[in-house]
Amino acid sequence: MKTGRKIVIIIFILSSLLLSGCATSYKRIPLPEAYGDIAQIPYIPNARVWGDTIPPGIQERIAEIKEQVREKEPEAKYEPVDYLAISGGGANGAFGAGLLVGWTEAGNRPDFRFVTGISTGALIAPFAFLGPKYDGKLKKLYTTTSTKDILEKRSLFSILTADSAADTKPLRELLEDVIDVKMLEEIVVEHDKGRRLFIGTTNLDAERPVIWNIGVIAKSGAPNALQLVRDIMVASASIPGAFTPVYIKVEADGHRYDEIHVDGGTSSQVFLYPASLDMRWAMRQVGLKGKSRIYVIRNSRIDPDWETVKPKIFPILNRSISSLIRTQGIGDLYRIYLSAQRDGMDYNVAFIPSDFNEKPKEEFDPEYMGKLFALGYQMAKNGYPWEKVPPGFESK
Repeated sequence: MKTGRKIVIIIFILSSLLLSGCATSYKRIPLPEAYGDIAQIPYIPNARVWGDTIPPGIQERIAEIKEQVREKEPEAKYEPVDYLAISGGGANGAFGAGLLVGWTEAGNRPDFRFVTGISTGALIAPFAFLGPKYDGKLKKLYTTTSTKDILEKRSLFSILTADSAADTKPLRELLEDVIDVKMLEEIVVEHDKGRRLFIGTTNLDAERPVIWNIGVIAKSGAPNALQLVRDIMVASASIPGAFTPVYIKVEADGHRYDEIHVDGGTSSQVFLYPASLDMRWAMRQVGLKGKSRIYVIRNSRIDPDWETVKPKIFPILNRSISSLIRTQGIGDLYRIYLSAQRDGMDYNVAFIPSDFNEKPKEEFDPEYMGKLFALGYQMAKNGYPWEKVPPGFESK
């Protein structure tokens, strides 16, 4: 997302040079650090966990899935356990969307038991979780959406006192049309079968990843459930400085505070489960004995993209951030691969091929996204050539 990175750079420099002591547009009541581990969402106490450690009450969470599987899907005991992790990538999410729709056409798309999403992957994840019946909406979202449907750029004057360079009001309005009560009800049905949908954000105060259990939120019946799901999806896709952060209300020790949540890609480009969790052990506890298969969709190219850098501050910073994001994404693929090797899982990764050289005309260019969607669709329809190891590893 080159435009987004440029905006971040501009904001960083302006804030460093001009804005010391300037007021922000949102009056916070920030959560004190002492309450970081005990703060809860009003009416939904089990809505989320930290993403970098084994969640508390893991035995109870496993027991719940075991009971749900036993009651609703006892035949799943010996079936494959399929995981899908969808990365960030902005408009490049069109690749992952096309891959999923093409996978449906190929006739061998799994019913994923666990689905995770970050950033643009967070926008795809609910559709992927609910299956092929949402392919039409997924295609529309990633082939007809333009920049004006996602954000409104602020004037330079308003940027000086705002919390971002662009307002994501259009994205919120878009999600109001596609994420509705009916979708939440369908997520609850699948959640009650022992399936799980997780979306990742970054708690900026804590500098830690947060994993949101969308099924728990949807099932809570809380008056704020639908809005919270939309807020989480917006937060997961909100590049700090470029897009509006999301302030989420929490409770601790009888008082109300707020947390500031931004793009999950600030913590990682793609995630599955904490590296400290032995998933093979967890699945044995659940009673699922089938082969575990991990599918990772990386909505980006993996190989370096040569580009001559002009000897000026903005091009140098822009290129450096681009390199950081690329290498962070590769590191995430390594982490998931090593966890899969330890836990006896079949590892599969997809990414945009190096010969796709189209360039977008704007941040979210429908023509560019349409071509990328078509690429992912055709590759999956014809039998996607999943890589069995991340770049830099050799297949045995």
